[in-house]
Amino acid sequence: MKKSKPAQRSSSKKRSAAPKTVNGYLAAVPEPARSTLKKVRAAIRAGAPAEATEVISYGIPMFQYKGMLIGFAAFAKHCSLFLATSSLLKIFNKELYPYKTSKGTIRFPTDKPLPASLVKKIVKARVAQNDQKKTR
Repeated sequence: MKKSKPAQRSSSKKRSAAPKTVNGYLAAVPEPARSTLKKVRAAIRAGAPAEATEVISYGIPMFQYKGMLIGFAAFAKHCSLFLATSSLLKIFNKELYPYKTSKGTIRFPTDKPLPASLVKKIVKARVAQNDQKKTR
């Protein structure tokens, strides 16, 4: 008895492949979130050491420096910055007051990036944490 092949989905329902690069990820993000994330990405680069690298991890853009540094992503109704630790939420509590936060994540509107100065300070604090972690 021959096994039948599963029905193929129509081409309109095919899922696109996960992006392999940060530029590929951003190209797939609709406006205004794309422009917002590009500004966040530039602020992260400005605060991160030159040796920091960009990767796609868990389907989102991440910066690595002596381990995971920080990530960012767009969702239907917001963008997020992923800190990889909740300790920074406590450190920057006053500056993060206008934003929704949870477990090491900061949410912000798709059309309003986090202030570049705040992103740079957060990145520098993450770098310091990763430097301490690797020197113990």
